[in-house]
Amino acid sequence: MRLLPAFTRLASLILGVGLGFPSVAAGISGTASPYSIFVHGERVILLSGEFHPFRLPSPGLWLDVLHKIRALGYSAVSFYIDWALVEGERGEVRPTGVFALQQFFDAAQEAGLYLIARPGPYINSEVSGGGFPGWMGRLDGPFKRTDAAYRDAITPYIAAIGRIIASAQITHGGPVILVQPENEYTLCVTQDGYTQVNNMTITSIDSSCLEKEYMAYVQDQLRQAGIIVPFIVNDAFPVGNFAPGTGVGAGDMYAFDSYPLGWSTASQNTSDWSAMLSPLLVYNYTIHQAQSPTSPFSISEFQGGVPDPWGGVGVDASAAYIGPEFERVFYKLNYGYRIAIQNLYMMFGGTNWGNLGHPGGYTSYDIGSAIKENRQVTREKYSELKLQAGLLQASPAYLTSQPDSGSYGVYTDRTSLATTRLSSNDTSFYIVRHGELASEENVSYRLHLPTSVGNLSVPQLGGTLSLRGRDSKIHVVDYDVGGINLIYSTAEVFSWKKYGSKLVLVLYGGKMRAMSLRSPARWERPRRLKGTWSVQPARRVVHFGDQLEVYLVWRNEAYNYWVLDLPVPGHIQRYSSPSRANSSVIVKAGYLLRTAEVAGHTLKLTGDLNATTELEIIAAPPAVTAVTFNDKPLHTSRHRQRLTGTLAFKRPSFKLPDLSAQRWHFLDSLPEIKTSYNDSRWTVCNHTRSTNPRNLTTPFSLYANDYGYHSGSLIYRATFVANGSETALYLLTEGGYAHGYSVWLNDTHLGSWPGSPAEMFHNQTYPLARLQPGTPCVVTILIDHMGYDLNFPANIATMKDPRGVLDFNLHGRAKEAITWKITGNLGGELYVDHSRGPLNEGSFFAERQGYHLPGGPLLHQPVTAVHSSPTATLIRRPGLGFWTTTFNLDLPVDYDIPISVVFTNTTSRPHGTDRTRQPAQFRCVLFVNGWQFGKYVNNIGPQSRFPIPEGILNHNGMNYLALTIWSLDERPFRLAGLQLQADAIVMRGYSKPGLVEAQQYAPRLWSY
Repeated sequence: MRLLPAFTRLASLILGVGLGFPSVAAGISGTASPYSIFVHGERVILLSGEFHPFRLPSPGLWLDVLHKIRALGYSAVSFYIDWALVEGERGEVRPTGVFALQQFFDAAQEAGLYLIARPGPYINSEVSGGGFPGWMGRLDGPFKRTDAAYRDAITPYIAAIGRIIASAQITHGGPVILVQPENEYTLCVTQDGYTQVNNMTITSIDSSCLEKEYMAYVQDQLRQAGIIVPFIVNDAFPVGNFAPGTGVGAGDMYAFDSYPLGWSTASQNTSDWSAMLSPLLVYNYTIHQAQSPTSPFSISEFQGGVPDPWGGVGVDASAAYIGPEFERVFYKLNYGYRIAIQNLYMMFGGTNWGNLGHPGGYTSYDIGSAIKENRQVTREKYSELKLQAGLLQASPAYLTSQPDSGSYGVYTDRTSLATTRLSSNDTSFYIVRHGELASEENVSYRLHLPTSVGNLSVPQLGGTLSLRGRDSKIHVVDYDVGGINLIYSTAEVFSWKKYGSKLVLVLYGGKMRAMSLRSPARWERPRRLKGTWSVQPARRVVHFGDQLEVYLVWRNEAYNYWVLDLPVPGHIQRYSSPSRANSSVIVKAGYLLRTAEVAGHTLKLTGDLNATTELEIIAAPPAVTAVTFNDKPLHTSRHRQRLTGTLAFKRPSFKLPDLSAQRWHFLDSLPEIKTSYNDSRWTVCNHTRSTNPRNLTTPFSLYANDYGYHSGSLIYRATFVANGSETALYLLTEGGYAHGYSVWLNDTHLGSWPGSPAEMFHNQTYPLARLQPGTPCVVTILIDHMGYDLNFPANIATMKDPRGVLDFNLHGRAKEAITWKITGNLGGELYVDHSRGPLNEGSFFAERQGYHLPGGPLLHQPVTAVHSSPTATLIRRPGLGFWTTTFNLDLPVDYDIPISVVFTNTTSRPHGTDRTRQPAQFRCVLFVNGWQFGKYVNNIGPQSRFPIPEGILNHNGMNYLALTIWSLDERPFRLAGLQLQADAIVMRGYSKPGLVEAQQYAPRLWSY
């Protein structure tokens, strides 16, 4: 590890938290403060969004997402590292290519964001096995303890990743300011069953199995790797585990997770909050003071989205379920506790590409995030976060305020409303909400406020305020606007900024806009100023001399306002105290503004456009007389000291290829069902013992994990010589929720299980026609592997639950008469394609041969060509087909045009007297330029749209698309539709990402 040259530099950079934490490098303590962290000597509120770079394997787009988070007024990003992706082969930690972190660190630096690193080793995160590599399933012993086997498994990973994180710490000039050892090490369950977490109450949580020495070991290994910034622990529930001062394994800071609407699927009724676990029953400021009085009130994961399982309601319904109303109710509830660190999970969900997800979710990990999977911002949800962040970043008094316990009918005239007051010296914040958090009632109210000019009933000039449906309001009293006292405002504060002797204040919303100001003594004529304005569609701008300019706007109008901090030399973050003059700009624009910088007399803005937009410089340093947008001069005019201009959106001309018109090539990708197939290179199932929790019920283990196959799909071949007594074949399989399988005896299809989102296991018996004695027989079983179970509780090993064939019985024959072989991805844990990681491939013949990679030989073998696309080919029987084609794109380089591959739901042809069309039972795996970017299950859903990020998709050149269609249906069907669609057309203000370098096709000489 590289130590800093002087202890004084370390002391000036290191963060101060509640209790002075020791620096491993120098023994220096941080500044004591139970209110917030300090960075560079200033209090900082860490508004953070979760973003996993491994879920966007196009590093050239990371800065785009980080810019969008920073543009919200957010100051940090929290990120996981998925151990399973970097150590698929035990002993070979490969954080390279798309799994490398340096470009992510550099992008955070450029965007001006701090980072909270969460390396695990366990991360949960709805990834396969919760982040444990597949080979951990063979570990002989418990997880998350100091048992030698587990300790030896995690240590090389922690050492390697710890060194990488250490090099990017703020103490080394990097963006990492906090590190979280382990993840949600909170819950113990009885061994006879897995308790459903969503149904648990805080009082029922059992933490007795936690091993404090284990947490201490992880922390010690990170310290040895060079980590010197504080450790922040996250409790899955706010029960106080490992809070500072609690002994062995305690962190430097305490935080917890909270998901008020549960970590379960949304309802089709997106307004149904009946599943809510009210935070009022779980945590509050008093509980925080009892658990961790010396560290800031912190929530390391607060609900930013809601997951959706196989067969769920889809991303759009999930997003509506957890939309802006949720943000206004629950985030403002947390502000009432003076939250100092709040991380929203997720801010950008991304994609479970390459089989990295767990069985409870499909390819998309969007889960209704404020930034969509295709990186587009959701106007209302994204903008609501911006309004809230604007207030908090502009209000230093917030971080030193003292919350009260909340009251009914004290500060308002309605007992159905709850009001929480936060007070700091003279300033107070009043957060008004419904007493019943799920209430959709429209309520009118008046405020009763103690102020510096006496007790006031507000609005003073008559009328009422209103809370319309699910909403909360933050009213300020004696609020300091750069030396002017805002005695009260019924409208909410978005932001204020100071420019020399001038102040600009932006207020929004409210049925009645009213405010009262007291001018400072330094003004020529100190006075009290009042104003009342009724809501109007057009904004109002009120001038108080030359010193103060107040903008009053509707909430939807406020969404178009952006506060951008100007770069601060020597600091990582584009952030400074709001009282510092000329530190920021306020600009009215459209879709997105990214950055602002002043060079001489020119304000240089970058941003994105999706429509022609009027740009207005609401406030900027007085020297600014010209504006550029994305490095192009903007023609401006001046009105009342405000520069205005038009940002012209030009719709480009382009055409996407018609996939049905491309030249496709086809290959039967299931040669294994032929008796002539040579399986001599397959893995023989010969293990007589397994570390899986399920005891063996077969002579030899048939669990795929025992043979090193962990992703995508599995194929078994069971061979025997018939004696004529065989009557039926019984199978019990486990592939995870929504898995399916197909079975053949020789080349005769015995049957298929199309899958169910409610079933992880399935058993079925297939009758057999009489077999001719002495006939060699092969049973081929193709099983979908949906990923490993999570391993959330500390004292169980659900990740070890086996995948594949669990049991079988060939009626009329002994089990020992059957010889079994298995295959999965080529090489198993000795995987071939290091560029895309250990999980990108499955067992299909075309995958094992590498035909899914760009340059595959099918394109050069005319014998495989078919003149029709998959949408024109009638699929008549169960089997596995592999289609591939190429197409060119030529999209305008100055535009962000996210592209998705879209399937149309397909019905199968009825046969016999049944004339009812049903969803066809088939599965598709989608590869784009070799990257597995979609698993589509037609009969289960819900996902049919698969965004492909630029960089994976070549927007200006040749692309290679491969598609498998696995039919599990006896009824004929034809793929109803397969299209390329543009999700949006945006003139972009960021650099075009480069193509991701990855392995191309080359013959795999030892494939089979």
